[in-house]
Amino acid sequence: MNRRECLHLLTGLAGAVLAGEARAEAPKAIPTIAPPDPNPKTPSFKMPPRSCDSHTHIFGPASRYPFSDKRPYNTADAPLEMFRSVHETIGVERCVIVNATVHGTDNRVVTDAIAQSEGAYKGIANVSDEMTEQELAALDKGGICGCRFAFLKRLGVGDMTKFQRIVHRVAELGWHIDVYFETGTIAEFAPTLTALPAPYVIDHMGTVQAAKGLDDPGFTALLDLQKKDEKCWVKITGLERASAGGKPFHDAVPFAKALIDNAPERVIWGTDWPHPNVKVMPNDGEIVDLIPLYAPDKAIQQKLLVDNPARLFRIG
Repeated sequence: MNRRECLHLLTGLAGAVLAGEARAEAPKAIPTIAPPDPNPKTPSFKMPPRSCDSHTHIFGPASRYPFSDKRPYNTADAPLEMFRSVHETIGVERCVIVNATVHGTDNRVVTDAIAQSEGAYKGIANVSDEMTEQELAALDKGGICGCRFAFLKRLGVGDMTKFQRIVHRVAELGWHIDVYFETGTIAEFAPTLTALPAPYVIDHMGTVQAAKGLDDPGFTALLDLQKKDEKCWVKITGLERASAGGKPFHDAVPFAKALIDNAPERVIWGTDWPHPNVKVMPNDGEIVDLIPLYAPDKAIQQKLLVDNPARLFRIG
């Protein structure tokens, strides 16, 4: 082999190695989730005055509120204007905006919306242990009343040591803790939850699965925790996530009713608009029309939709 041929061979090998390294280091593709139903129906059920959507999101616009580099999914913009239009259609006057993981710990999309709401909105922030006391105080002043932790594999399971440090810091501000768990893990987390120094809210009915039935140990563990611990609140949200039969999600109604009957003073309702990471995209008007199926009594509707969120979130 002459010198030219040797150089050609070495160049080829080097190129192959570099190409292999590039393939090995290439990031995994970020999945793109479906947008919300653009045509929410006007529900037959009329929401009482001052009703509160206690779990909803705003996405972007990304040009103004960039998505995090560490986001677990991509999404289309679901901005404040669209958000307001949905609430006007379904009859919601107040809401609590939960900052989604796509925005990381940049909570401006929430605090800016609160600032424009004339007291009608509150927010749940994404925080980190690296935030200063001044940064947390600014969020509190901006209308944040809680922080969220998602203990989900697809969103990156939280660090429990940091979790403990953060919850003790925000408890001093009077915030509550919003928690999102994998299906069937409530019993595992119950000792941690009951020891928290602040009220806590369990997202999406504890991610119950209707196919498992009301006697499923994961659901009975949630009922037991909700009944015994006065710090425990549960969101009546995500019936579309719980349902095994799909629209109109009636198989999830008995689970919502059981939770409401179990502790009617500590349940709150929400849409979860724009419904990130769902298998079947719901229509928000249809979600509202499920309310009288699991809360037929007007006094319970008043607690679920108005009085309970006013007490928990200190929203006027």
